[in-house]
Amino acid sequence: MTELAVAAPTHAEISTNPREHAILGQLQKSPSDAVSKQELVDLSEKAGDPEKAKALTAKDSTTFAEFVTAFKKAGQKVEGTGNCLGIAAQDKEGVLAPWKFDRRKPRESDVVVQIVYSGMCHSDYHQIHGEWKMDYHFPMIPGHEIVGIVTEVGSKAAKFKVGQRVGVGVYVEACLSCKTCEADAHPYCGKLVLSYNCTDSKGDVMYGGYSTQIVVDEKYAFHIPSSIDFAGAAPLLCAGITVYSPLRFYGLDKPGMKVGVLGLGGLGHMTIKFLKSFGCHVTVISRSTAKEKDARENLKVDDYIASSDTDRMQKAARSLDGIVDCVSALHDPNPYISLLGLNGKYVLVSLPAEPMPVDAFSLVAQRISMGGSLVGGLEETQEMLDYCGEKHIWSDVEMVRADQVNEAMERLLRGDVKYRFVIDVQGSLLKE
Repeated sequence: MTELAVAAPTHAEISTNPREHAILGQLQKSPSDAVSKQELVDLSEKAGDPEKAKALTAKDSTTFAEFVTAFKKAGQKVEGTGNCLGIAAQDKEGVLAPWKFDRRKPRESDVVVQIVYSGMCHSDYHQIHGEWKMDYHFPMIPGHEIVGIVTEVGSKAAKFKVGQRVGVGVYVEACLSCKTCEADAHPYCGKLVLSYNCTDSKGDVMYGGYSTQIVVDEKYAFHIPSSIDFAGAAPLLCAGITVYSPLRFYGLDKPGMKVGVLGLGGLGHMTIKFLKSFGCHVTVISRSTAKEKDARENLKVDDYIASSDTDRMQKAARSLDGIVDCVSALHDPNPYISLLGLNGKYVLVSLPAEPMPVDAFSLVAQRISMGGSLVGGLEETQEMLDYCGEKHIWSDVEMVRADQVNEAMERLLRGDVKYRFVIDVQGSLLKE
């Protein structure tokens, strides 16, 4: 037989071994399913004991206790006290290191999620270094691209079952009663609570996904289709919805439309994937030709413009219906605005730390609309995930261990990632 049946764990076993339960949930297509023996062995290479995992494959069925022994790993001693282990920055120096803290006890509508993977967003770098004009809460545990397995549900929670794959994104609370929330525009609610570096309505500091678990009201958690690669799903909770929402809102989702993508990174490559799935003609705009081969061969873009090529930029003037600006560093948008034709739309989805200069003449010359967008509402986020499941869309990721996050942050700043870092939380962030 190619599959192994694992007996369903008791509530006590899940409470004692949440990490190992999450690993089982990752291997199962749905709770109680048998697991692929080959996938079990493959996962044990990074998250467990390969020899013990191979021994299990000689059987057709096993207990959860035996499954645990194949994936039990010891961690190191870390600072702090509490029921959760995270990777925290203690101040604006932004150095990340393991730190213990307490997650709240689950409330009646909460779900407890054992985190499997957490994506690394450029905004994480901005916040741990205090670069934006906002309040900061240190120690800070970043991360708002979270996927994991439900290990516990509150007494009145009905959206999820223990063992299901879920995601948590950029925010974990909104008022739900204002006109903004009623329009499924929760990110623009005046009482929005972010997943980290924020306090909730009860005054508690929020800690993000660079941690072993998260407790969240079920309304702010999302179903992750089984057809999506689990690690590749994590960035969808920020990078994915950050570009999907404005593409829909600004109408840059019609077959045949000519849309430019400025910047080929985490946001840019997701923009390309959605645009191609919509049937749009996609042009990448980048500083040089360094990324052209990958853009054409792997992402299948239709055209590529190196902005350093003056002649090429002039020939492309007024040729695009829209541009999605994904560049997080400070830059001059005016040369790119000139690429838009009549009634063109220039959409900002990145967040440079300083204001950008915009020439009024570059807008009025072709009746250009310039706008921006945050992430999507609760319904739209689930819509996006379901769409990704249908179209088999997810992020291209590079996996990093918990002890590699500082190096990854520096590489992120240089744009040296293809195209999103994801932390292997379950395999490398281990309690003592």
